[in-house]
Amino acid sequence: MLDGRVAMITGASSGIGAAAARLFAAEGASVVLMARRAEPLRALAEEIRGLGGRALAVPGDVARAGDVAHAVERAVDTFGHLDTAFNNAGFATAGLPLHEIDDATYEQTIDVNLRGVWNCLRHQIPAMLASGRGGAVVNTSSVAGTAATGASAAYVAAKHAVIGLTRAAAADYGARGIRVNALVVGATRTEMMEQVLKQLPELEETFAAAAIQKRMADPVEVARTAAWLCSDQASFITGAAVPVDGGATATH
Repeated sequence: MLDGRVAMITGASSGIGAAAARLFAAEGASVVLMARRAEPLRALAEEIRGLGGRALAVPGDVARAGDVAHAVERAVDTFGHLDTAFNNAGFATAGLPLHEIDDATYEQTIDVNLRGVWNCLRHQIPAMLASGRGGAVVNTSSVAGTAATGASAAYVAAKHAVIGLTRAAAADYGARGIRVNALVVGATRTEMMEQVLKQLPELEETFAAAAIQKRMADPVEVARTAAWLCSDQASFITGAAVPVDGGATATH
């Protein structure tokens, strides 16, 4: 689906991002992988190259605009252009009532989940415009971006904002050949989720019960939807918030 594309994937060292890195590369994309954890990121890039793919690891923090700008610059310098992005980096903690969320947790939640997407769009879109090839961007939101779930209020606020930002970007750049969509992701069995479940193991049953399919997602199930939205098969879809949630939002 992605032959000839150059795709930047954030949060790529584990979970949904790592699954997307492997899938995008298998579908023909050159992948630029960004995450804070350098060693797992480099190991994944080496794995992809060992399978005949094209991968570049660029460690960095999406909350820092300079790190994002550097990753985009490396993508263009290495592969010639950038035309695809999956802005997936995220941060979550176990759910707490709003008044119990401290300032540091609030700021980190907003910085990674919202400012990170903002920074990515601010630097990816100019690169896509400069290439003249158009582009496709997918941002990771959540069922917490459509309803007040058991997640923290800061996380709910950030993921709601990601959907709004996605729609605004789609409106700004659709006539210039750039599509921007969001994923409304349900509970997914990632490393980050496992950390939450260690703190609150009772949430596993809650998360599974929320989906019509009565289970959590596998990361690759989310990655497949992102890859499809980034491909020409989704050429008339933009500004959408696409559920990948096992039907969780269908019953709300």
